[in-house]
Amino acid sequence: MKHLSLALALAAVALPAAAHAQTGAAAADKLHVDTQYFTLPNGLRVVLTRDTIAPTVTVGVYYGIGFRVEPKDRTGFAHLFEHLMFQGSKHAPKGVFDTTITNSGGINNGSTRFDFTNYFEIVPSGALERMLWLEADRMANPVIDDVVLKNQQGVVGNEVKVNVLNQPYSTWPWIDLPMLANVNWYNSHNFYGDLKEIEAATVPDAQAFSKEFYRPNNAVLVIAGDIDYAATRAMVEKYFTPIPSAAPVKQPDISEPRQTAEKFKSRVDALAPKPGYAAGYHVPARGTPEWYAMGLIDQILLQGDDSRLFKKLVSDTGIAGELSGGINGDLGNMFNYRGPMLWSFSFTHDTAHSTAQITQAVDEVIEALRAKPVSAAELQRARTKMRSELYGTIDGGGRVGLIDLLAVYALFDNDPAAVNGIEEGFAKVTPALIQKTAQEYLRKTNRSVYVIEPGAQPKGGK
Repeated sequence: MKHLSLALALAAVALPAAAHAQTGAAAADKLHVDTQYFTLPNGLRVVLTRDTIAPTVTVGVYYGIGFRVEPKDRTGFAHLFEHLMFQGSKHAPKGVFDTTITNSGGINNGSTRFDFTNYFEIVPSGALERMLWLEADRMANPVIDDVVLKNQQGVVGNEVKVNVLNQPYSTWPWIDLPMLANVNWYNSHNFYGDLKEIEAATVPDAQAFSKEFYRPNNAVLVIAGDIDYAATRAMVEKYFTPIPSAAPVKQPDISEPRQTAEKFKSRVDALAPKPGYAAGYHVPARGTPEWYAMGLIDQILLQGDDSRLFKKLVSDTGIAGELSGGINGDLGNMFNYRGPMLWSFSFTHDTAHSTAQITQAVDEVIEALRAKPVSAAELQRARTKMRSELYGTIDGGGRVGLIDLLAVYALFDNDPAAVNGIEEGFAKVTPALIQKTAQEYLRKTNRSVYVIEPGAQPKGGK
């Protein structure tokens, strides 16, 4: 959530990863990312992947701490700490990190998500060693003092005011819907942060957070691009091996009980020009056969102009102008999280359409999928769309999508090479499994609906 303008700039960086280059015609239709994977004595997991499509490298460091497990009574703390990590380290004072990157023509950014916080840089190949030195110093020796903390509390507080409190729709649906659908505090609190709690954070809080979570044994380092494997490994060992490990992170219980009753909530938003409708359904556990089926259900129901919900809500009825959402659709994708998650969709609409009318239209689409198996042709089309989306992620600007996939499969599964099996997981999904998954996970009693009413709209009329 830092340097949002740089995130937008990535769209203009034309550095495809060519990650699916194949060796031999037999493998021509199968994803293959060549990787080297090893773990340092201090627990740091390292993923290397080489391509020569451009003389650049992308470096990513992913820490196994996201806003889902931030300290209670310190909402927004994981995001606040992400900002602190850009304020300099012992041997690279504030400004050195960014200046080093911009002077080489590179870019960098970071973000806080449900289950990780990540930092990445895209630089010319010759700047790799400097980047590794900087990231190692940031991991080992971040500057955390009263000056830095107060400065970033002000920055994050202003971000909350600008991006949330004074924006139409504000926290809807990306924060509101999880808070409604989940019952476990870790999954249902305001992860952007309450201003009072952000301001209450102390230097000892931040130092303790660093010692607990920002350690090599709770991190993954990914290096992708124009690299030499042996030379890169030597550099990694040189700069990161001396960093001491810490006690294993104690993960809290983030499980959610099975939802058994539909939930509904609405609120008036004085800044919203139109009503908003959002619905979320709990999804199967990541990596299960049903989870792969749910990924294809997402393609069938929501993604693209040929999806069933788009046809019903946009093309046929004109209820909505466009739809957005997916599995973890507001803050990532279906691969880069662990723990409970929602499949959700949202849209704004004219006041002529009531919540009841919209829900009826949604139900017609959902129940049709639950009642009848999809055709082989529709299932294959969903696989094709998913494959296109997957390859688009991997070959996206600056290799950012590629390092993200490798990092999360290393962080969550200890197996970055598992990305090469993603397509196989979708290939095993049958019409019967689609229907079975829809019957359990798309039932009304597994649904939460959150509605926005414009401030000028009279209450009622549902």
